[in-house]
Amino acid sequence: MCAVHAKDQTTAHGHGHGHGRHAAPASAPVRRLLLVLLLPLVLATVVGALVLYPFDHDQPTGAEAGLAQVPVRGEVTAVVRGGCGPDADQPGATGCVLVTVRMADGFAPGRDVRIPVPDQPSSPTFAVGDAVVLSYGGGDPNAGQSYQLADFQRGFPMLLLAVLFVAAVLLLGRWQGLAALGALALSFVVLVLFVLPAILAGEDPLAVAVVGAGLIMFVVLYLTHGVSARTSTAVLGTLVSLVLIGVLGVLFSALGKLTGLDEDTANLVSLLGHGIDTRGLLLAGTIIGALGVLDDVTVTQTSSVWELRRANPALGFRELYAAGSRIGRDHLSSVVNTLVMAYAGTALPLLLAFSLSGRDLGEILTAQQVAQEIVRTLVGSIGLVAAVPVTTALAAYLASRETVPEPEPEPEPEPEPDDDAAAGEDEYDDWDEPAWDEPQEPAWRRRVTGDLRTGYDPAKGPWRRPGRPVPRPGDRGLG
Repeated sequence: MCAVHAKDQTTAHGHGHGHGRHAAPASAPVRRLLLVLLLPLVLATVVGALVLYPFDHDQPTGAEAGLAQVPVRGEVTAVVRGGCGPDADQPGATGCVLVTVRMADGFAPGRDVRIPVPDQPSSPTFAVGDAVVLSYGGGDPNAGQSYQLADFQRGFPMLLLAVLFVAAVLLLGRWQGLAALGALALSFVVLVLFVLPAILAGEDPLAVAVVGAGLIMFVVLYLTHGVSARTSTAVLGTLVSLVLIGVLGVLFSALGKLTGLDEDTANLVSLLGHGIDTRGLLLAGTIIGALGVLDDVTVTQTSSVWELRRANPALGFRELYAAGSRIGRDHLSSVVNTLVMAYAGTALPLLLAFSLSGRDLGEILTAQQVAQEIVRTLVGSIGLVAAVPVTTALAAYLASRETVPEPEPEPEPEPEPDDDAAAGEDEYDDWDEPAWDEPQEPAWRRRVTGDLRTGYDPAKGPWRRPGRPVPRPGDRGLG
């Protein structure tokens, strides 16, 4: 019996990877339905990735793309105030901060160069010992005029933060956290090795974003949560929401005459040397940005519906959908606020600049740079809202058609021996009652042992409720 029970538990654990210890395998009709729905989508995603990937495109970079600046690492050794230009060393000259940097690599490693930095509120503050990055644009490698202070070195703090993040995920998630980290790494691989090269090669950014989001979604969800009916339902809900976000994004970016052109995009177009769909680039960012939040909503809704079904197998489609929708409404308000705050935080400097412009609120909200952030936020939020009923309906339909295994009956407890019956008439023989003719101490002077509330003394064996002793001939008060 123990071996059979252990085998059943092992089977249940194996099928429930990622969704609880006692998740049951999907029934055959559910598996067939999911296969019919998902297989064409998986094939379309793979074919789209093969068609859009720039196999024969050689993208010029660095100096080939017109970027002649070479990064050089160094350390600040001195900071003094002085003038700008040729009169920097003149007594009393002001207007710049002269930063001396000892270069660690580049064309003159070990040499010191002095670089003037404008003494303005917008300029960063440098101190002795700062690890910095210089930008070398050619010319005499020993002259300070050939360099510019470009940035600070941040390798160590960024690495330390990454280590803390990995440690926190593994400490809390353990093997599930390890799978999540692997999925995160694969997401970056898709972005760096597929999405970015395809867009730089001139492919439609919206199509690339849709295919890339599909690849990320399949990899992340199945690797993190396991291959099961629950995960497949979350995948379907995410796909439907992404399609809705794409359609609404195309529609309202066209109605709003959004071009997607800002300073960064204009610089990108000039570097590429060929045209790029800047509006499609805007929509691609919207889809990829909403993908992570969509995964959260769809997985939560699917798991909620499946757990409701497991807790009460009598629940049908209507009951599961109603209960799952109530859970989704509570979750939705916080998720939408998260997306809005994420976009607002990204555009905070832009909002501050517009606030100082003296323009009214309507003009600020309909300006190109603000309007495109609003379209991103609202389109993504509509997709999140739609994900709740769509995913809940799919999960309720599939979960109601799964076979829920019967719980194993718990073994009945063995009856405890009746100590009182076994004792018979001698149950009062061990009752420690002082003789009636012995002098009694006051209650406040008696030393009490054992439990003060019940009078139980562990040294006297199992506790039995004391009864009144049976009167015997010769006792005081009897004839």
